[in-house]
Amino acid sequence: MKQERETKQWKLIALDIDGTLLNDKHEVPEANKKAIKAAREKGVIVVLSTGRSIRTCEDIARQLELSSYLVTVNGSEIWHTEGTLLERNPLHYKHIKTMWDLTNTYKTKMWAVTKDKVWRDEFPEIPDAEQWLKYGFDIEDDKAREEIFSILSANEELELSNSSPTNIEVNAVGINKAVALAKVCEKEGITMEDVIAMGDSLNDLAMIQAAGLGIAMGNAQDKVKEAADWVTDKNTEDGVAKAIRQWVL
Repeated sequence: MKQERETKQWKLIALDIDGTLLNDKHEVPEANKKAIKAAREKGVIVVLSTGRSIRTCEDIARQLELSSYLVTVNGSEIWHTEGTLLERNPLHYKHIKTMWDLTNTYKTKMWAVTKDKVWRDEFPEIPDAEQWLKYGFDIEDDKAREEIFSILSANEELELSNSSPTNIEVNAVGINKAVALAKVCEKEGITMEDVIAMGDSLNDLAMIQAAGLGIAMGNAQDKVKEAADWVTDKNTEDGVAKAIRQWVL
């Protein structure tokens, strides 16, 4: 199987942004830029697959001169890099209300993504008029985080993940990066078996498990490393470039 992967012609690379593509200064290292460019010159499609909203990742796509798709808000939206929205999967307001109440009860930090804005520790005046895409908790207290996770896990209409060990990210059930990438593959006439997916957190887990080659960063959470086919270097050590050189170039 390993030999098959080493000789396979990969057709798409899906990259998480924070903790993966970017270093700890929130910059794309030059080594990553060069490797991505070289992969694209070989005809490989490069897709950013992120928990970020379109507004906080389109500059990175432009910087890398990408001309493909953007999976944003953990798969709640799929965009073309030209700026066309292909799909949107909102979270029902009743769930947002529940999570806002939990935020206030447990006094946690929060952020949430609506169609037009990222809300941080604040809430709109007319919240049910918004199109909600994701809700996030940032909780330093382990006990509080476990309790909130337990409460939300009981709701079958929610998909739970994280983008760091201290947070919880919530999307509508069935919405994750793997599902969105499968739709991108369908548009390109390929399958998830043709995909290399790289990430570091639980919101990357589904795509790492579904891809033909799932790669965890050296700084990834243990659960992600355990699920991956291969572990590259840390995001601070040009891990994306190392993986692309190893498997694509």
